[in-house]
Amino acid sequence: MTAAAPPMARPTFGRRQVHAVAACYFVASFAALGLPPYFTRILPELGDGAADWAGVLYVVPTVFSAIAAPLWGRLADRFGRKRLLLRAQLGLAVSFLLAGWADSLTVFTVALVLQGILGGTFAASNGYLGAALEGPRLSRALTLMQGSARAALVFAPIVVGALSPWMSPHRQYALLALLPLAAALLLAALPEPGETGTTEPEEPESTDVAPVAALRRLYALEFAFVFSTVISFPYLISLVEERLPGASTALSGLLFALPHLCYLVSAMAVHRALRTRPRHGMAAGFALIALGLAGHGVADTLPTLVAVRLLLGAGLTLGMVGLSVLAAECARGRAPGGMFGSLEFFSKAGAVAAGITAAVGSARFGPTAPVLIGGGIATLTVLATLLPPRPRIRWSH
Repeated sequence: MTAAAPPMARPTFGRRQVHAVAACYFVASFAALGLPPYFTRILPELGDGAADWAGVLYVVPTVFSAIAAPLWGRLADRFGRKRLLLRAQLGLAVSFLLAGWADSLTVFTVALVLQGILGGTFAASNGYLGAALEGPRLSRALTLMQGSARAALVFAPIVVGALSPWMSPHRQYALLALLPLAAALLLAALPEPGETGTTEPEEPESTDVAPVAALRRLYALEFAFVFSTVISFPYLISLVEERLPGASTALSGLLFALPHLCYLVSAMAVHRALRTRPRHGMAAGFALIALGLAGHGVADTLPTLVAVRLLLGAGLTLGMVGLSVLAAECARGRAPGGMFGSLEFFSKAGAVAAGITAAVGSARFGPTAPVLIGGGIATLTVLATLLPPRPRIRWSH
C-alpha cells in the first residue's frame, strides 16, 4: 500500500514579494509624479500659451482617482486583487500614451481624467498587500509603500528635467508609459494573495475586528494629515523665493524634497518604535507638523528654512508610519480592497481640499497663508489622535 503524498506547500508571501510590489509602484509613479511640475512647459505646446490651466489640471487626476478608488477596491475584493492591480498598471500605461500623443488641450485633459479613473495603483497595491499580510508585517509593507511614493516624488522630477534637453516633458509621457507596462509584467509573475501561505500561524477560531469607529477615525486622520502636509506644497517655491531672493532652482527643489528625504532615511526605524503605540506617534507627528509649518511663517534664512523643513519631515514621518500601523489594525478581518479604496478616497479628498485652500489663501494673504492654515489644522488634530479607542469586537466562528 502506497502512502499518500503530503500536500504541496503553498509559496510564502514574503519580503521579496513585498519589495516587488513597492518597486512596481515606484516605477509606475514616475510620470504621475514627475511630469505635473512641468505643466507650465507642456501646456503652451497644446495651445494654452500662459499655462492658465496648469493649476486646475494638476488636481484633475487626484479628483477622479478619489471618485474611482472605492469602486475599484470593492471590485478587487470581488474579482481578485492581483487582477485589479494589473488593471491599474495597464490603465496608467494607456492614459500616459494618450497624454504623450495628445495634440490639443482637450485630449490632454481627457488623458488626465483617464489617469485618475483607470489608475489608482497605490490603493490597488495596498489592497493586494492587505490580502496577503496582516498585523506588523502589513504595517511594515505599507510603510515601505509610502517610501516608494516619497522616492518617486523626490527623484521623478529630477529625471524628467534631465531628459528635457533631448525630449520635451510632453512627449516623455509616452516614453514613461513603458514603466507601468514593465511593472505589469513583473506583477503578473506574483501570486494571487489567497494562493500564498504565511509565515505566521493562522487563528481560524476567531478574528479580531477593529470597531467601525476606529475605521472612521482612521479616515478622518488620513484626511487631516494629507490636508495639513500637502497644503504647503504648491506655494513653497514662491515662499522660498520671497525669503531667499536669488535662490537657485536647485536649492528650492532641495528644500522641497527635505521632508520626503527624512522619511526615506528614517521610516523603518520609526516603524519599529511605533508599531505598538501608533496613536502616540500620530500625536507627536501632528505636533511637529504644526511647529514646522508655523516655523515656515517666520523662517527667513537658509539655516532656519532647513531646520523647519527637517522639523516638518520628522512630523511627516511619524504621521505616515502611525497611519500605516492604524490602517493595518483596521484591515484585520475586513475586505482590504474596499477599505484601502475608501482610505484612498479620503487621502485624495484631503489633497484636493488642501490645493483649493492653498490657492485661495495664497491669493488673498500671500504664500505664508497656506503653511499657517495647515499648522492650525495639525494643532487641532493633535488631541483627536489621543482619544482612547473603543474596545475591539471579537467575533467567534
